[in-house]
Amino acid sequence: MTDVNQFTITEAVKKSFATEPDSRFELLLQKLIDHIHSYVRETNLTHDEWMRMLTFLYDCGQISTPERHEFILLSDVLGLSAIVDMINTRGGATEGSNLGPFYLEKAPRMELGADLAGPRPGVSVLCSGIVRDTLGHPLPGATIDTWQADGSGTYPIQEVGQDKYDLRAVFKADETGRYWYTTVLPKPYTVPYDGPVGELLRAGKRHAWRAAHLHYIVSAQGMRGITTEVFFANTEYIDNDAVFGVRKSLIAELKPFDAAAHADLKLERKPDAQVTYDFVLAPA
Repeated sequence: MTDVNQFTITEAVKKSFATEPDSRFELLLQKLIDHIHSYVRETNLTHDEWMRMLTFLYDCGQISTPERHEFILLSDVLGLSAIVDMINTRGGATEGSNLGPFYLEKAPRMELGADLAGPRPGVSVLCSGIVRDTLGHPLPGATIDTWQADGSGTYPIQEVGQDKYDLRAVFKADETGRYWYTTVLPKPYTVPYDGPVGELLRAGKRHAWRAAHLHYIVSAQGMRGITTEVFFANTEYIDNDAVFGVRKSLIAELKPFDAAAHADLKLERKPDAQVTYDFVLAPA
C-alpha cells in the first residue's frame, strides 16, 4: 500500500476488511468509510479539528453511565435518531420517535388502572387507548412499556435519592387490546446540558428544550414493536423540539377528565385530565 493517496486510500481501507461479499455488514461498513473519508476531503479537516472530534467522542463515553446515554443523546440532537425512526416506520403503523437517553429495562409490571404519580405534585392525567394491528383488529395482551418526566420536567433517574424506576411501568393490554393508567402530566425539560452534547448545542446556539411527552415501547406477539412518544397539542416547544421527535400523528389532545365516559375503568386515582392515544402495530 505504498502508493495510496487521499483519493485511493478509501478503496484501500475498504478492501482491507475481509467482509462477507454482498452482506449487510459489508454494505454498512463500506458506506461508513465512504462518507467519513468524503467528509474529510470536502471540509479539508485539520489535525486540530480531527483531534477535537475524537476528544468530543471520548468525552461522550466518559460521561455515559447505565442511566445516562450520551451517545444516544448525540444521535438525538443531530436528527440521526429521527431519521432511523422515520425510515423504519411501516405503512399504517404508529410512527416511531426517540428512545431518549433515560430508558431503563425491567421497569415494574403493573396492573391496568395503576397510578404512577404517587404523591408527586402536578396535574393527574388518565392515559388510555387501544393497541391494534394495521387492519384495525385489537391486540389482546399487547405490552405497553412507558416512562416519563414528572410535573417539573425531571426524570426521577436524575434525582439523587429517588427510585430510578419511579414514573415507569410495563402494562399488559386487556382482552380488547385496551390499556389505561394514571400518571402526572409531564412538563417540558432540557436534555442533559452539562456534558459534551450540551457544549455542542451551545456552540451551535441551539436551545435544549424538549416538548412535554410520554415515552412508549409497544409490542405484541407476531407484530413489529414500536418505540415512540406521545405529545400534547398546543404546548411549549411542540414546533421546535430539540431532538426532532414530534410528528403530527403523535400529538394528542389533553382534555378534562370525563368520569361518565370512563365509568367502566378501575382506577387507583381519580384524574384531573385525560389523553387518549391508540397504537397501531404492523406485522413482523
